[in-house]
Amino acid sequence: MTELLLPNDTNNLGRALGGAVLHWMDICGAIAGMRFASQQVVTASMDHVDFISPIDLGEVAVVEGYVFNTGRTSVDVKVDVRAENPRTGEERETTSSFFTFVALDGDGRPTPVPELSCPTAEEEALREEAVEERREQLANVAERFG
Repeated sequence: MTELLLPNDTNNLGRALGGAVLHWMDICGAIAGMRFASQQVVTASMDHVDFISPIDLGEVAVVEGYVFNTGRTSVDVKVDVRAENPRTGEERETTSSFFTFVALDGDGRPTPVPELSCPTAEEEALREEAVEERREQLANVAERFG
């Protein structure tokens, strides 16, 4: 999904508010989770987030998410954000994180999700990369805050 960074979502430096970026990431992750599970999903957790570079007023935030792992009733989604200058096409990474969503049935109770299938080598490589990246991120957080 894309968002144009407008003044209501900026700080006094003309850069994206962290909360706005997290909001976009949560929505994107939920959409990926709902599409995968064919059910409503709710956010269960979000891993550590580092804001690598800012998104400036007038830039486009490109938010991409994909399911990389599943549990019985949960889906893990990697969400990446990059900033794009709409006039030049120049892009840069700004942040990424891992979310866990729980699928809910019509009564609002956790419900099973399908198993993740990666039919192509490219999809399997993307999944393995996300699993390893999350493992490293969690280890680094444990080491720092331990």
